[in-house]
Amino acid sequence: MAKCISHLKPGDAAPDFNSINQNGKSLSLGDYSGSKFVIYFYPRDMTPGCTTQACNLTENFEELTSKGIKILGVSPDTPEKHLKFIAKYDIAFDLLADEDKSVHKAFGVWGEKKFMGKVFDGTHRTTFLIDEDGVVVDIIAKPKVKEHSAEILQGFGL
Repeated sequence: MAKCISHLKPGDAAPDFNSINQNGKSLSLGDYSGSKFVIYFYPRDMTPGCTTQACNLTENFEELTSKGIKILGVSPDTPEKHLKFIAKYDIAFDLLADEDKSVHKAFGVWGEKKFMGKVFDGTHRTTFLIDEDGVVVDIIAKPKVKEHSAEILQGFGL
């Protein structure tokens, strides 16, 4: 399994967060209390891997929600960019606009990356599975974007 840069581990309480979604609505961890909850971090809207991942979750959205799982995607993109991404690909769930990266930092997924010989700060693609009580059940570091919904079901033991 890929190494996760996050300081969190299964059994830890999920960090509380507060940011806005694509419609400007404020969302926090408490909004997902009492449900199985997936919060996944991805680098940018409209890029190939991020689009494949969001589409995989949308294609399997009914199955995931039928098992009581709620989904929230998070990137540093603006609400406006999220709206365009949702409209273009008919994404079935909310996207959090974490422009100040506070949610990324709370979950420990913002940090140094290397790509084609360049070093820069960015989002480490990571998914956190959180139970009904706000406890981290599993962490999927470097999820397989084409098989992500299956990884989530497996992580929840479903």
